[in-house]
Amino acid sequence: MFNSFKNRLPEISIFHHTFSPPSNKALGLLRAAISSPYPSTNPDAPPLKYNLEVVESPPNKDQLNTILSYLPSKATTPSMAFLSAHPASGATLEERPQTVEAIADLAQKNPKAFKWPIVVNWNDGTVAVGDVKDVKRMLEKLRKKRDGEV
Repeated sequence: MFNSFKNRLPEISIFHHTFSPPSNKALGLLRAAISSPYPSTNPDAPPLKYNLEVVESPPNKDQLNTILSYLPSKATTPSMAFLSAHPASGATLEERPQTVEAIADLAQKNPKAFKWPIVVNWNDGTVAVGDVKDVKRMLEKLRKKRDGEV
C-alpha cells in the first residue's frame, strides 16, 4: 500500500525570537541546510529537503502540549522545559507558572521568560528547546535518512 506520509517532506517549525543569540544561530543553521550543501564540509553533498516555517512568536498552548509530548523525558515539567532560568526572565523558581496555559500567557507577555528557539520536526516528533546542539542533531538525523543510513 502506498504511504504518502513517508514521501512528504519533513515539516520543521522554528519558534524564533530575534533577541536570542541561540535562536538566530539555529535559524541560520536551518536555512543553510536547505540552501547549501549539507554537511557544509562536503561541497558535493546536496542540501537537505524540508519545509521550514519561521514563527516569530511563542507556541500557543496546544502547540506547547504537543511539543511537551515530544520531549524525551516525560518527567520534565512544562516550566522546566520552556522557561528560562536567566534572571532577566523576571520570575523566580517559586513564581514560575506550572501549566502550559499559564506558560503560553507568560511567553506572550514576557518573551524573555521563554527558552528560544523551539525547533520542531512535526513529522518525526523531535524537538529542540533552547539548544543549538539539539538542532544540529535534528539536522544530522535528516542527513542520515537522506543518505540511507537509518
